[in-house]
Amino acid sequence: MLESNPLNRRQFVQLSTLAAGAALLTDRAFAESRVALPALPQLPYAYDALEPHFDARTMEIHHSKHHAAYVTGLNGALTKEPKFQMTEPTAVLGMLPTIEDEGIRSTIRNHGGGHWNHTFFWETLAPAEKSGAPSEKLSAAIVATFGSMDAFKKAFGEAAAKRFGSGWAWLILQDGKLKITSTPNQDNPFMKGLVPDADLGKPILGLDVWEHAYYLHYQNRRADFIAAWWNVVNWAEVSKRFEAKV
Repeated sequence: MLESNPLNRRQFVQLSTLAAGAALLTDRAFAESRVALPALPQLPYAYDALEPHFDARTMEIHHSKHHAAYVTGLNGALTKEPKFQMTEPTAVLGMLPTIEDEGIRSTIRNHGGGHWNHTFFWETLAPAEKSGAPSEKLSAAIVATFGSMDAFKKAFGEAAAKRFGSGWAWLILQDGKLKITSTPNQDNPFMKGLVPDADLGKPILGLDVWEHAYYLHYQNRRADFIAAWWNVVNWAEVSKRFEAKV
């Protein structure tokens, strides 16, 4: 019979402990990757902070119901496409054409777009007293592109008003130049291969013209909603997006 070796037994215990720890870390990392899904973001202001331009009830429903539904729908699709669960949302939207399953692709397009668009939208809003004005660089670019701030607002308002049905109006940077465009439903200018190439670019300002964004207060008066929106644009955030290198 072989004699037991205390050193070997000690090594066995140590190795067993290390193995168990490694397994625990692996399981934990896997579990964390499985739950690393988008969540409904908190608004940086109260629901009533944008009144009288955006009423509190509309804001509450828009955020806690509509946006929340997009997050739920997106996460349901991502559980079927785990390779995207840890991927930054903008990148996911850019890779939509690579998703072979048409149903999953459509769900991520609609719900992922809804989540991204609304998150962007909330960040570019601020109470009227904090709305501010475009930075000098952004102001200069707007004037150089559109002729004046008033001309820019008119062109943007027309894009928002003329978007048939539901969708968004955008101010984007395309090849370093400002451009106004619009997209249907929950599409956005990041969705390469799904919207016309002429509409692709980096969004720096966006307006939701789905009826759920304004109907409780403005009913069918989209033009009034668009006019009111200018009072609560967070120009500091828009300017930061414009001046960011990426």
